Amino acid sequence: MILIVFDVDGTLVDSQHLIVAAQRAAFAAVGLPAPSRERSLSVVGLSLPQAFTALVGSDGPVTALAAHYKEAFGRLRAEAALREPLFPGAADLIARLHRSPEVLLGIATGKSRRGVEHLVQAYGWEGWFSTVQTADDAPSKPHPAMLHQAMDEVGLGPADTLMIGDTTYDMVMARGAQVLPIGVAWGYHTAEALTAAGAQQVVDTYAELGAVLEERLRT
Repeated sequence: MILIVFDVDGTLVDSQHLIVAAQRAAFAAVGLPAPSRERSLSVVGLSLPQAFTALVGSDGPVTALAAHYKEAFGRLRAEAALREPLFPGAADLIARLHRSPEVLLGIATGKSRRGVEHLVQAYGWEGWFSTVQTADDAPSKPHPAMLHQAMDEVGLGPADTLMIGDTTYDMVMARGAQVLPIGVAWGYHTAEALTAAGAQQVVDTYAELGAVLEERLRT
């Protein structure tokens, strides 16, 4: 039995347009210029207080920005152009892994639990994930607490756990928890950055990720 933990934004779902729009709305609400798109996406994966601290510094209006972001995110998510589509191949692979008797699925994300529940309901994944760790449950990535809690919940150890993510925060978190870090190149940090942060492998497609995981299950 192995535990395969997925990040959400930039790994399972393409949420970049919604994230950037919500950030811009939050900055407008506090009267500050919004960061560039690249800078906005560079902090995806961190919990909101840490993300806004990275963007405006610890002396900035972090609490207000986080509150306005949450409001804007929920409001804007209803707009068709800003919805969070799954990356190509994600639905098929998650379904295959869910059917495998040798796999437990998990989530570790900077999203709130409410945001994850919305996503799970939207894609019919109710009951598919044996453990869900969110920004409401643990310190922000790259702290390894989310993975420690996930492993404790399912009763597996680092040797039987993999972390799939698109950011250096995911890779550093995985290394801190001594689990296998696998990077995906379609998200918000470059393949080079993922490798430098400790990714054992970086894949370019969900088909490639599926092959890597199947090989892992055979060993």
